[in-house]
Amino acid sequence: MTTISEAQGQNFLQEIIEEDRRSGKHGGRVHTRFPPEPNGYLHIGHAKSICLNFGLAQQYGGKCNLRLDDTNPLTEDTDYVQSIERDVKWLGGEWDDRKFFASDYFEKLYGFAVSLIQQGKAYVCSLTAEEISAYRGDFNTPGRDSPYRNRSVEENLDLFRRMRAGEFPDGKHTLRAKIDMASPNPVLRDPPIYRIRHAHHHRTGDTWCIYPLYDFAHCLSDAIEGITHSICTLEFENRRVLYDWIVGNLIQGDRPYQYEFARLKLTYTVMSKRKLLQMVNEGLVSGWDDPRMMTISGLRRRGCTAASLRDFATRIGVSKTDSWIDMSLLELCIREDLNERAPRAMAVLRPLKVVIENYPEGQSEELETSNHPAREELGKRMLRFERELYIEADDFMEEPTKGFFRLAPGKEVRLRSAYFIKCERVIKDDKGQVVELRCTYDAATRGGDAPDGRKVKGTLHWVPASAPVAEVRLYDRLFSVEHPDRDKDKDFKTFLNPNSLEVLPNARVEPMLAQAAPEAFFQFERLGYFNVDSKDSQPGKPVFNRTVTLKDSWAKEQVKGK
Repeated sequence: MTTISEAQGQNFLQEIIEEDRRSGKHGGRVHTRFPPEPNGYLHIGHAKSICLNFGLAQQYGGKCNLRLDDTNPLTEDTDYVQSIERDVKWLGGEWDDRKFFASDYFEKLYGFAVSLIQQGKAYVCSLTAEEISAYRGDFNTPGRDSPYRNRSVEENLDLFRRMRAGEFPDGKHTLRAKIDMASPNPVLRDPPIYRIRHAHHHRTGDTWCIYPLYDFAHCLSDAIEGITHSICTLEFENRRVLYDWIVGNLIQGDRPYQYEFARLKLTYTVMSKRKLLQMVNEGLVSGWDDPRMMTISGLRRRGCTAASLRDFATRIGVSKTDSWIDMSLLELCIREDLNERAPRAMAVLRPLKVVIENYPEGQSEELETSNHPAREELGKRMLRFERELYIEADDFMEEPTKGFFRLAPGKEVRLRSAYFIKCERVIKDDKGQVVELRCTYDAATRGGDAPDGRKVKGTLHWVPASAPVAEVRLYDRLFSVEHPDRDKDKDFKTFLNPNSLEVLPNARVEPMLAQAAPEAFFQFERLGYFNVDSKDSQPGKPVFNRTVTLKDSWAKEQVKGK
């Protein structure tokens, strides 16, 4: 896996690691982890973290663990666990035998909590969650001591044991760290570290009814696993003091340290799992893997390659300053990767029938064409040319405007890898709609230029009339504005793009495309990059998703709309 680096020189995390190695800190070891919560599918922001953690470990000959932070049984599910594993593997993350769960350590974490109580550094508080919040104050108001703060060690141990035994209902008691209610940082004002939650856990079942909170479980899981560099995003920066306090009071010897980097902020999308889940639950998308979603599974289903996402992560770099990344950069990375690797093919999305009147009836021929203009190793394929064929309806204009160089009455164009054809007559239905073109072809122009030297400006893609029918889905950005969740007075869903999906059920594709394998990708000439949908395709009946257009058409549309 490629290490994420800034455009110029090393990023600050690489500098930290190299200094630690020079000084002998952690014995020169580098051990990172990727610790998602299994409460939803991973999104593109997680892709950056995956590339960073696994990439740094690989670069410095270290290790990276996959650890599922499953401390909230109300929101977690084995489906989420499985999706996380698939996504990490697909991106290139290898954890070998180092897949762990926070739930692996529940007994140890309970023991750590008991140790804090015995040290007089934790107590059982009987305030409600609302009362705890009110007592804590804020950045301008100092906190107040809980009336239960001075319970004896013995009473706290007894209450905590009874909490574990299930004697109390949810919310009756909370175990809190005993730090400093007057601290200028509210994080240190006796934060809760254990809560009562009578809920079935996806791994431990009903064994536990108390669960550690993230701040307690995360840092101690790092310590248990021997993590050296605990890398997280900037929203955890003010919580580093709590990380250090917990680890410092419970861990002897070599210990992990937390470092923060700026999370990915991508235009035209939302990154909140809560909001992604809301769209799934409300049926605004077809699921977590809807190709319009910026989840890793959605991007994969749409046709984005793992290599393009790794390239994107590398290009955006790692810094300590929040900044917005434009969606066009992601699309550029996808486009550049597919341009190099995608074999070419022809498909007609909105078919318009063409009859070559001077081509013999019942005759057909095979025309050779390249699968990629710059990669001979991808070979060649044969195109079946017939008297009847299809072109794009948009490639014909009965009264052409200035600059329209495609097919029009009396005009001549080239069919890709085939012949020059000329439109002689236009056939319309009883509503005046063009339904068929009658053309002639020049047999002397097969696969090349005209012998007499005449030129044509338009080259069209086409398929024979016998080409199979396929469904094509044209995906676009899910939101129509750059920052759909920035306006706090408006529901982010009001900015959903009504044109984010167009389904074309009667497209025609080259015969070889009918047998394409799921996730196979192609450049449909003149149209964009497409892949075979991994979910809805059937043998001989593929569904093609548009991954990205050939050019950044979105920017042009935005300028046009101003």
